[in-house]
Parts: sequence; C-alpha cells; structure tokens
Amino acid sequence: MSSTPISRRQLLSLAGLGAAGIALAGCMPSGGAAAGPSAAPSGLAAGSFTPADFSFASWSLTEEAAAPAIKALLDGYKATHKVSITEVSFPYNEYFKQLMLQVRGGQFTGAAHVDVAWLASLAALGKLQDVSGLTKGRGYTEAALKAAQFDGVQYGFPWTIGAIGLVTNSELLAKAGVDEFPVTVDDYEAALKKLKALGNGLIPYAASTKAAQLKDILIWMQTFGSPLVKDGKVTIGDDESVEAVTWYKALYDQGLIAADVDRFDARSLFAQGRTAIYDDAPVGRAAVTKDSPDKDLASKLVAQSRPVLKKGDTPRALVWGGAVVIVGDDKGTRTAADFGQWSTSDLDAVLGDYKMRGLPPVTKEAQSSPTVTADTFGKQFADRITKTATTNPFWVYPQYAQVETAVAERVQAVLIGQQSPKDAMAQAGEAAQKLIG
Repeated sequence: MSSTPISRRQLLSLAGLGAAGIALAGCMPSGGAAAGPSAAPSGLAAGSFTPADFSFASWSLTEEAAAPAIKALLDGYKATHKVSITEVSFPYNEYFKQLMLQVRGGQFTGAAHVDVAWLASLAALGKLQDVSGLTKGRGYTEAALKAAQFDGVQYGFPWTIGAIGLVTNSELLAKAGVDEFPVTVDDYEAALKKLKALGNGLIPYAASTKAAQLKDILIWMQTFGSPLVKDGKVTIGDDESVEAVTWYKALYDQGLIAADVDRFDARSLFAQGRTAIYDDAPVGRAAVTKDSPDKDLASKLVAQSRPVLKKGDTPRALVWGGAVVIVGDDKGTRTAADFGQWSTSDLDAVLGDYKMRGLPPVTKEAQSSPTVTADTFGKQFADRITKTATTNPFWVYPQYAQVETAVAERVQAVLIGQQSPKDAMAQAGEAAQKLIG
C-alpha cells in the first residue's frame, strides 16, 4: 500500500523540528471541494485597545488533567488585564455540536478552543474573525499558521499541531513477551493475543468502540488501503474498508478490544494498568500519569508507529491540532483576540502549558527551547507518529462530522452483530456520499 500523495487539499505531512517540536510541510485543506464560508466579520488589527470582559470556550475545562493548565492561562490573563472571563465548556464528544449551535444562534461570542478539523464548518457560519493582523511577527511557524486557515483566511491562532497514534505500556508488553513492537497488522493481532493471555481482565488494546469515538476506524481503513475519498467520491464500501472492519470485528469477538470504550475510557483503563495499548494525542500522557496508581507509569510510556498491512507500507496516523478562534464582533472581541494571541505565542505562557499538557507548541522559539527538546516521549511521538500523519480527507467538507457519525453508527452495528461488514460499509459509503454531495 502506498501512502496518500501530499496535496494542498488532502493532507498535512508532519516532521520533527528540533527534538520534539513539529512543523507541517503541507497545509490545512482548502475549501475548494465544499461550499465556501459566508462573509466573515472584518479582520482584527494590531494596536492598542481597552481591555473588556469576554467569554472563553474549551472542552478541556471539563477534563481533570487538562483543566488546570487552561485555568492557569485564564487566571494569568485576568490578573494582568483586570478583566473577567466567562468559562464555557462541554465534554469533547458534545462540544462541537454545542459550539456550532451557540455560534449559529449568536449565543456565544469571544475566544473558543477548537479542533482544526472544525474550521470548515465554523467558517461557513460567517461568525469567525480574520486574525491575520494579530499573527504576524509572533513567531508561529508558517505551517502552523496554515493549519488554522480555511480558504486562505487566518481564522485561528494555532495552538498545537500534532497527531493521534498508539501509546503503549512497555512493562505490560514485556511481560507478554512482546520484545519488539509489531510492524504488520497480523503480527499486531498475535501480540494482542499474547497480552490477553496475561489474564486478570487485561484488555490488550483499548480501541474506540463507542459510536462517539468510532471515527478512529477511519485510520485503520486507510491502513488497509482505502483512500476514504478519491476524486470527490467516497470509497467506503470498497474491499479495503470492508476488510478493515472485518478485522476490527474479529478483534472484538476475540476479546482483544472491548465494548463501550471511547478516548476517555481508554485513558482510565491505561492509567489503571488494565490495557497495554490505546490511541491518543500527546496530551494523553498528562491524563494517564496523573490518574494512575503507578507512580512510575511515565517511564513506561512508549509511542509506537501504527502497524501496517504489509512491511514497507507507510504507518498511518491522524493529524490532530487545536487553535483559538475569535467569534463575533462586540466590545470584548479585541480582548478575546489578545488572549488568543498571548496564550498561543507568548513563550512563558506556551512553555507553562507544555509542562502541564505536553502538547507540541507552534512557535519556533518554543519548539527550540530546552523544555521541549529534552522531552523524550515528545521526540518519540514526533518521530514515530507525527512524522507520517495525514489529515482526515473529510475535513474539507462542512458536513464532515455527520459523515463520521454515519460511518461510526454502521461500524457499531457490525460490532454488535446487527450487520455484516460488507452491507454496513456499503450503507456507510452511500450515506457519506449523500452528505458531501
């Protein structure tokens, strides 16, 4: 299987900068394949302003591991500028839907923490500010800036750009006799069986099986050779996607993955030593080590490349990144934008956040700092996972979230025995095609 060709519209190719920093060689997808955004508010300009109260939204405020870092940034800004910041939060699996509803209805204005995958959908509402005037001269890498653009407009301050890949517990793997992490899917399944043989209710691989997070199956479909989208046509339902879901179902039936698991369940299982492998971004390190009774867990964390269908294939990983977007146009908008600029590019703010969350920074100064370059796990993650990460090809479509839901529901139907992989993926592909047109 060959890797997806690098193109402006379909993928980001990431490579390490320094030891653990990252930069994108490509850029975020443009909106050429989807409906363009409505007219956006006029761009914000640099210069003096009168600080005013504003709102800040983030799913991380609901997460025990991430919330302290976010609150520290908010508290620091409030103390310096003597303003009040209203916190708005929803759990990650609900956040995008709730934010879209509030932005569309004019119920939310201010700064919002977003996944870069959501930019197309949010920009289409016509409520996001162009912040290009505030990103110049702040030291952001060019690639990071492009990751927070849509249709060439700088809709966000890039906050972090990385990937989602496999995080493992080296101690459990060693106990199971898995001395080298498997390269191929077949060898990976054999390793999972060795882990299951350890007993004690261990879940070898805490793969996502709840519908809300079953979009993770897309990266396995790509591993098996499905492009997902080709020339504007959804390919889900092809032999490769069916084979991937058939394999996933086999793991489920053998007890190598478990029912009702999402990213947060997987973190909890990993922290408790009840699973050896799960999918996450680098931020997961803080979550699992904080909640673990094993005080040495951090030393056992190893980032591993996803297994491939056959030796020589390029390991697949999903680009993941966050940005701060500015919504609306009121008296607090300019202050919200200043917060977005400061929290993502001020060296002290960025490194303070990195120490707590471990997310790859997006400024050249931060990437080359000793705090980042000395991080072994961060370097490992960049070299083994982020380096070959690509974007979800559905991100160019404002309907991408509905597409993922349609696919996830059919995959779940397969897992619980309601449909065959072939029938389910045929339906998923048809539903996805209708959504993107």
